[in-house]
Amino acid sequence: MSADLVIRNAEVFTPEGFVGADLVVADGRIADLVPRGAPVDDAEQVEASGAWVTPGFIDLHAHCALRAFDEPTMAAKLSQGFTTQLICPDGLGPAPVDDAHLTARRSYLAGLEPAESPRWGWRGFDEYLSDLDACHPASDMAACVPHSAVRQVVMGDDDRAPTAEELVRMQELADRSLAGGGRAISFGMIYAPGLYARQPELQAMAQVAAKWGVPLVPHVRNEASECLAAMTEFIDACRATGAQLHVSHLKLIGNAHLLEPLLALLAGAAGQIPLTVDQYPYGAGSTVLSALLPPWANDGGPSAALARCRDRDDRRRMATDMHKGLAGWENIFGSCGAENITITQAVGAPEFEAQTLAEAADRLGTDPALAVMDILDRTGLDSAMIDHYASEDVVAAIYRESGSLLGSDGVFNPSPHPRLYGSTGRFLGRLAIRDGHVTPSEAIERMTQRSAEVLHLPDRGRIARGLRADLVVLDPAEFVDRATFADPCEFTAGVRGVWVAGQKVWDGTGSTGVTGPTGNLPGRVVR
Repeated sequence: MSADLVIRNAEVFTPEGFVGADLVVADGRIADLVPRGAPVDDAEQVEASGAWVTPGFIDLHAHCALRAFDEPTMAAKLSQGFTTQLICPDGLGPAPVDDAHLTARRSYLAGLEPAESPRWGWRGFDEYLSDLDACHPASDMAACVPHSAVRQVVMGDDDRAPTAEELVRMQELADRSLAGGGRAISFGMIYAPGLYARQPELQAMAQVAAKWGVPLVPHVRNEASECLAAMTEFIDACRATGAQLHVSHLKLIGNAHLLEPLLALLAGAAGQIPLTVDQYPYGAGSTVLSALLPPWANDGGPSAALARCRDRDDRRRMATDMHKGLAGWENIFGSCGAENITITQAVGAPEFEAQTLAEAADRLGTDPALAVMDILDRTGLDSAMIDHYASEDVVAAIYRESGSLLGSDGVFNPSPHPRLYGSTGRFLGRLAIRDGHVTPSEAIERMTQRSAEVLHLPDRGRIARGLRADLVVLDPAEFVDRATFADPCEFTAGVRGVWVAGQKVWDGTGSTGVTGPTGNLPGRVVR
């Protein structure tokens, strides 16, 4: 037989388990599994003795909606084996957008989606996807329709319920965006203006998702003391409409005593609605620094939030709320403490990057809550953070018990969370291969086939004849995350090579002279 590529002498992960065979690729697809040493004509030979070949990994929570314009190879993601990424999570994304909110949207997204190249010529969601496709990313990209973006276009940044007419317009815009190529609807219930939505609005969006057969993908309203109620509002919306639910980054911020009730709630709901969750395997999160402000501070949009950060009376009121909390508000500042929050991005004020909020407050000679407002003012909101919130025991328990899939939630900050580089090495290499919380086969299946099923992508996620040749060759003895909070930009060890649609996009062996991206850009937007 003839082919383009044959991977020799590996243990190949198939739906039936590991098989000792040679894997043959032709025209970007898996042509066959053949006995080791079988002749294959005209093919590039890749020796993989001692290695595993797995399907390409799927990142169900990727902040790459704009990064691909700056760096289409996205080396941090390729290096750990991600071949498909779900972008525009948390209800946040660059489209749809209108002229009135374009500047505010760019400002608000800067901490989670830092990028310099995009020209923002799009307005509709389909136009954005076309521009993204034209930049030729190395990995495939599937996109959520972001609820906050839809809400802002229809009704601005105000803290209020939509009118009946506005609710219909939101449904129509979400519908057009899904028609233009969206594969889910995402929500960010701690981010403005999406955080102002209540049950009727969530259910209206769920009706649109149910019509298209795509999942709701929420960052729920509260992942701390009121996590059960926050999860229930989305379970109820899906139960009422028949929509599929996929919960982003399942976690507990403090409140470890709620772990068992939370898992029981999800298990019960999974018997009533299609329900899955993803997880990044760390006890620390990463988001924009403005997420520390109380919800009312964002009413009116980014310019209004900045004005409040400068107003003496508003500063005093925000600081009081941050120290004492508000009913129903997650309050990351109060749950984590200033010493457990590290600034990862502070554009225009780099002296604060890699400092804890407590250290930054000492530098400024002020209270940590007021330091948040000072840094937001100096950076024009273009700042981000890491917040340490949970023990490794809680992380491992969620990993074992919830059936969690993998969403890296990695952000390309100057001093990023290590999950940007290390999520797969931790999810499979550390928690499964080394620590044995689940079997390696279970972890791989979660990162591939089950994730593809969430997004209804039947052409990937498995190694079987005729499917896309999205592949990872890894050494199980070496495969593990090396990125740490002190050194977050270390590539995952043990990745020998990564292929997207049969083209090698990452060389981990240095066979081309350099360990890193090959320069091939075979990815596309999966509409």
